[in-house]
Amino acid sequence: MDRLSGLDASFLYLETPEQLMHVCGVLILDPSTMPDGYSFASVRETLDARVRKVAQFTRKIRRVPLDLAHPVWVHDDHFDIDHHLHRMALPAPAGHDELMEICGHLAGLPMDRGRPLWEMVVIEGYQDGSGDPKVVVFSKMHHATVDGASGSNLISHLCSLEPDAPPLAPESPQRPARKPGSLELFGRGVISTLAQPLAIPRMVVPSVGLIADTIGRARKGTAMAPPFTAPRTSFNGTITGHRSIALADMSLDDIKAVRAATGATVNDIVLSIAGGALRAYLNDRGELPDAPLLASVPVSVREESKREGGANKVSALFARLGTDIADPLERLQAMTDANRNAKEHHKAISADTLQDWAEFAAPRTFGLAVRAYAGLRLAEKHPVVHNLVISNVPGPPVPLYFMGAQITGLHPLGPVFHGAGLNITVLSNNGVVHVGIIACKESVRHPERMVAHFPAELARLVEATTAPQPS
Repeated sequence: MDRLSGLDASFLYLETPEQLMHVCGVLILDPSTMPDGYSFASVRETLDARVRKVAQFTRKIRRVPLDLAHPVWVHDDHFDIDHHLHRMALPAPAGHDELMEICGHLAGLPMDRGRPLWEMVVIEGYQDGSGDPKVVVFSKMHHATVDGASGSNLISHLCSLEPDAPPLAPESPQRPARKPGSLELFGRGVISTLAQPLAIPRMVVPSVGLIADTIGRARKGTAMAPPFTAPRTSFNGTITGHRSIALADMSLDDIKAVRAATGATVNDIVLSIAGGALRAYLNDRGELPDAPLLASVPVSVREESKREGGANKVSALFARLGTDIADPLERLQAMTDANRNAKEHHKAISADTLQDWAEFAAPRTFGLAVRAYAGLRLAEKHPVVHNLVISNVPGPPVPLYFMGAQITGLHPLGPVFHGAGLNITVLSNNGVVHVGIIACKESVRHPERMVAHFPAELARLVEATTAPQPS
């Protein structure tokens, strides 16, 4: 019996009809590389064969009686690929705007918790301007099943390095686990509930030490940016279930050139570009605040974690984005200095702190609290915790093939939250940095105006670092 970790289960409890907790991906495929040509039937057949060999694709959620403990994973005996793979076609002529509209609609649809928590929609008829037709796959996976790293590993079961090569990840067939009865789940839930108080002292002592360390760092000016210090913007409020999406591409070679010239990390550069893009977007709207925007940046702790179970092994740090600085090089320098302190501060936090405290998330209480928070629109009444979430996910440096079709675009999209209705995720793939923006549609109706500033900001950085310096 595989129980969800507290952190995995928290993404189930956080979910409401407006605050959907799945992560999405837009895969743009070149079907001309498929050995036998493209057909939906062949994609369906190959995908069905591959996912059946990976337990994560064929397991579903089962609740514990009375919600005494976190849910467990059980094998879906009635797994049917037709419940998870769908097909649709864009009306001709269909370009980027039409694709973004349908992707935004799909992102706003909740998933069926009675089945394995993933879906894919094959979208045909897309013209990207190159003259060659493309096939798009819009994927959805619940955050309870994956984080950035585990999601990449899971996708490797479906992709290959050559059009006719086997998947990157080796086959890992697993026997369906024994299904526990309701009485067993109830008994285990009671034991788990009674044992929880025993774990509190083990977590309180290091947490108190962390608070003391944070206070010391704050006095010396070496602490990461604190939450609840973000300025309010138009995308910081109560969200709806409608989503808007925008995509863009940047050159990884250009980012590496900036890194070589400045000594900044790729993550520093990405955050600085995001800060410049947000500054330009808000300035165009006459909404640029005096204080810098504050981003929550997920950090993988998979290598440092001592916990074996759980799909999500993440922590987070807070970073000011320098939206109050006009010069791109000055912003990057400020970002580099601030991130150096934030990373050192983050290292002082145990990799398993968030996972350990998440074990105390009570299913009913947590869910009721989230609904009350949204219903009372509390996100608009207290100081802004953070303005948005920004994730930087390393991807493959070589071409990848999905069912034989080369992936020419791999844009990730994360969830948005009440109080932070904007999520920016970037992923590198074969020399290209793909940018994905997803937002509450009522808060950001035209995300394409925001994402257009990303390549422009990178160009400003490249120009600033290559321009001859005065003697």
